[in-house]
Amino acid sequence: MNRPVVVYPAFLLLLAAVASSGAFFPPGDWYAGIAKPSWTPPNWLFGPVWTLLYVFIAVAGARVWLRVPAGERGRPFTPYFIQLALNALWSALFFGLHMPWVAFGELLLLAVFIVCTILSFRERDHVAAWLLVPYLAWVLFAGALNLAIAVLN
Repeated sequence: MNRPVVVYPAFLLLLAAVASSGAFFPPGDWYAGIAKPSWTPPNWLFGPVWTLLYVFIAVAGARVWLRVPAGERGRPFTPYFIQLALNALWSALFFGLHMPWVAFGELLLLAVFIVCTILSFRERDHVAAWLLVPYLAWVLFAGALNLAIAVLN
């Protein structure tokens, strides 16, 4: 399983599964009806941005997977898989349960695990680490947006 022809598609499928969690909790009427700050991006922007970010996250994971011996993958991939789980959970908290304050706290935790992943990946592959920086930036922006929505509502 250490061949790029298998690893890259496997990571892309994994990230597609994480991304699909958002389909279970679409923004819907609740999101359309709540107060949002003036700097909220248009809804159409979120899909393309997240698609690109998920590709970056998948490529970063695959690059490190291919560089780390099987018995040593626990350290770099523990924060990686935790941040993926937290990523998938946010939509349920925010859009599904309508809990913007809880979702904001969860986003802070997500950002911490993204930083841990970047630091761990940097030890193994600088390109993989840099591929996660736009993801961190977007999550921090999403956190600011999430906080603003929580305050306004």
